[in-house]
This record gives sequence, structure tokens and C-alpha cells, in this order.
Amino acid sequence: MGKIKVHEFTTLDGSVGVPMWTMDFPFTPEQITETGALTGAASGILLGRATYEMFGPAWSQRTVEDDPGAPFFNDTRKYVVSSTLTEPTWGPATVLPYDAIRIAQLKDEVDGDLYVSGSGTLVRSLIADGLVDELHLFVYPVGLGEGPYLFPPGGARATLALLGSTAYENGVVHLTYGPAAG
Repeated sequence: MGKIKVHEFTTLDGSVGVPMWTMDFPFTPEQITETGALTGAASGILLGRATYEMFGPAWSQRTVEDDPGAPFFNDTRKYVVSSTLTEPTWGPATVLPYDAIRIAQLKDEVDGDLYVSGSGTLVRSLIADGLVDELHLFVYPVGLGEGPYLFPPGGARATLALLGSTAYENGVVHLTYGPAAG
């Protein structure tokens, strides 16, 4: 049985919007290794529609020479959670509606982990339904003062357990959370 591993770039104040602010903090070798470990264990990518539509044009133009992650993003089966997308344009891809039971079954069907990047609306639902096995937050040393937020004001409470942490020399901190016991 695979795990659902979520990878989010976030700011100190919790913003998870389009992460252009990450460009001010170039990846360190350790950060590249840890991010690669997340994608390396995955044999499927689970994305919300908006992230899928944003990733497609960006990744489909990249080769391994441009970015070592390009083959993973371009060649790995994508599962796009959407009630509006009917024809995927960046494949291989399968579209499915959000259904917690179906996504739990998908974890059993995929030979490896399911990697989630961005997809805030989807991730909030996955957390609420107890489907996230690992939440990897890469916290950047910047505050934006605006969202969207992974945990927006007035949203449901989420209690998680810290599984690990790594501080990088660029000021980014990688926090790994899992389901809270009991």
C-alpha cells in the first residue's frame, strides 16, 4: 500500500499560492536530495485541476537537461481530481471526482506512493478525510500578508504529529508531519 505524500511550499504566514517567492531562495543540494526522495518513491501524481493546468504547460516544455525532475512530472501517471475537467491535455492522466473512498482505494492500486504538489483545495480535503500520510511543508523565510492559505481562517482544525525537520542553509525549513496519534 502506497502513501499520499504532500509537498507544499509555504511562507512564514502560511501562504501557499503560486510560489514565485521561492526564486529568492535557491535550492540547496540537501533540499534537492530531500525533494528528489519524495518524487523518487512515487509512481503516481495526485493533483487538483488548477495545479494540473498550471503544471502542464510549465513541465511539458522541460527536458531532463533543463530540470532533472522533468521526466518524473511528464512521464508519471497523473490523477487529476476535478468536477469540471473532462479531457486531460498533459498526460498520461486520469480525471476523477473527489471521493475519499476512491482516493483511499487508489493508494492500494498504485505501486508506490502518490505525490501531491500544490493543489491546496485538494490537500485541505485530503487532510480533513485523514488521507494524508505525510505532509511536507517547505517553509520559506518570507511573509506575504496574503493567501491562499493551506489552513485558512475559519477552516476546520487539523492536528498533526511532527515526523521530522531539516533546516537548510538558504533559510528554508522542511517540516514533515503525519497523522496525530489517537
